[in-house]
Amino acid sequence: MRVKQVSTDAGPTGGPAAGVVDPDAERRRGVRRMKLIATGFLAVATVVYALAKWADSRGDGAWAAYVAAAAEAGMVGAMADWFAVTALFRRPLGLPIPHTAIIPTKKDALGASLGDFVGENFLSAEVVRTRLRAVGIGSRLGGWVAEPANADRVTEQAAAALRGLLTVLRDSDVQAVVSEAITRRAASQEVAPGLGKLLERIVADGGHRRLVDLVCVRAHDWLVEHGSSVMDAVQGGAPGWTPRFVDRKVGERVYKELLRFVTEMRDSPEHPARDAVDRFLGDFAAELQSDPDTRQRVERLKNDLLARPEVQELIASVWGSVRAMMVAAAEDERSELRLRTRSSLLALGGRMATDTRLQAKVDSWLEDAATYLVTTYRDQITSLISETVAGWDAEQTSRKIEAHVGRDLQFIRINGTVVGALVGLLIFTLSRIAGG
Repeated sequence: MRVKQVSTDAGPTGGPAAGVVDPDAERRRGVRRMKLIATGFLAVATVVYALAKWADSRGDGAWAAYVAAAAEAGMVGAMADWFAVTALFRRPLGLPIPHTAIIPTKKDALGASLGDFVGENFLSAEVVRTRLRAVGIGSRLGGWVAEPANADRVTEQAAAALRGLLTVLRDSDVQAVVSEAITRRAASQEVAPGLGKLLERIVADGGHRRLVDLVCVRAHDWLVEHGSSVMDAVQGGAPGWTPRFVDRKVGERVYKELLRFVTEMRDSPEHPARDAVDRFLGDFAAELQSDPDTRQRVERLKNDLLARPEVQELIASVWGSVRAMMVAAAEDERSELRLRTRSSLLALGGRMATDTRLQAKVDSWLEDAATYLVTTYRDQITSLISETVAGWDAEQTSRKIEAHVGRDLQFIRINGTVVGALVGLLIFTLSRIAGG
């Protein structure tokens, strides 16, 4: 059974903790295997060179000189490429040779260059626009949202996000904001002209007549029910020197006339008092819009109402009602909110999938948004790359990079051995031919 290696080596930022499997362990084993293979090529070239030179010194034939030349060039190529590959990660043989150990010594400069490269070639406005335009997000997104299953998924996720947001928000904070916003808006905006225009339209349409009818009916019923109270009130207001029977007669007379007046007004839509009410309301609507004194009185009344604790409590309680309603709607799969959201998503997706003008608009919006983000935060993104690399340990960074690319770099050594041998053989052959 194969057991995964647990590494205690530190990565660029300190490495995995004890007991954590090192993801680069297998890569490092692969690098070591390729190093042995590349070194094997050098060893083979060395052995061949020694045997060929020995054979040439014995006079075993002209072939020995050719083989020795090829093996010698292969050794040179192998050693040169070993030096080049090793110099990337450390100093060959520990010698302080200039321009070696490039990654450890030039780590910060390489990080800055990498950040600049990413910024210039991947985070430019033109690259982002070209890539997004080629993808065609508008049509793809429309086709995806037009699928009922996807619309259900988006609706469900949106409802969950809404529930989460409403749960996280503190009611006291939101209530204070809502109360302050409503109060400030109401206090800063004059309400009299708007009320005057509204009242003017209601009177013109006759919408107030139902209210007048209701008042007349309620007044008649109240007089019938409290007749004795009305007569007692009239008698109580009479002078003390009048006889009591006279006061009673006057009270009865006043009550009967008042009841008759209210009854006639209730039963007669053309009653003169109703016309008087219409004129009064019309005049009052005009005064609300044009009379400075009336407008000032309305403003004072409005400010007095807003300052009352009862009104402030009512405004603050609006958020609680709205929150409860929205949470209930978000949790109920059959609520009007979720059904309308799903329906709107399906309709929008269908339009986006077929309407090329809408697709172009969506693509343009996304391109503008992505371009803005890229151009605004490009320096922060590239600096994140350079600062992250600068924070890595130089030695561990070199080891990590070698673990990722070292295996492929060993092929350079192998190729150097083979190509060097072939080139050496070619040069030796050409020199022999030229020497006759």
